[in-house]
Amino acid sequence: MNLQTILEQERSRIGEKIGVSSWHTLDQERISAFADVTGDHQFIHVDPDSASKTPFGGTIAHGFLTLSLCATMAPEAIKPLPGQLMFINYGFEKARFLTPVPAGKAIRAHFTLQDVKLRSETQLLHTLGLEVELEGSEKPAIVATWLSLAVFG
Repeated sequence: MNLQTILEQERSRIGEKIGVSSWHTLDQERISAFADVTGDHQFIHVDPDSASKTPFGGTIAHGFLTLSLCATMAPEAIKPLPGQLMFINYGFEKARFLTPVPAGKAIRAHFTLQDVKLRSETQLLHTLGLEVELEGSEKPAIVATWLSLAVFG
C-alpha cells in the first residue's frame, strides 16, 4: 500500500477515538524512582507524612511522570499502519496537568486523531488528542495535543 493511500485512509479517521490503553498504577515506588532519575524530590512526591498535611492528602505523581507514561500507553492503544517502521515522538502543541494523580491510583490514555499530514515521502505527521483518565475522577489528569511521526520504509 502506498503512502498516499494510507494518508487518505488516515484522513477519513480524523475526529475518531483511535485507541485506549490499559490501566497503569502509579505507586509510591514508581514515583520515588522517577524522583531519583529526575532529581525532583519535592516532598509532595516523596514524603508521605509531609504530603498528608497538604490539600492533596498524600503524595502525588509528578506531572512529567504521568505524561511520560503515555510513551508506554500509546503502543497499547494505537495500531501500526501498513508498512510502518516506527512511531517517533515529535513533541506537544500543548499539555495541561488538570488533576493530581495520588500515589496508588491508576491512569489510562485515550487517543483521538485530530489531523494527519504528509511530512515527507516516508513520514506522516499525526496530531493526536490525548486525555489521561484518572481512576475514580471525573476530570482527566492530563489533556494534551501530541505530535507523532509515523515513519515508513
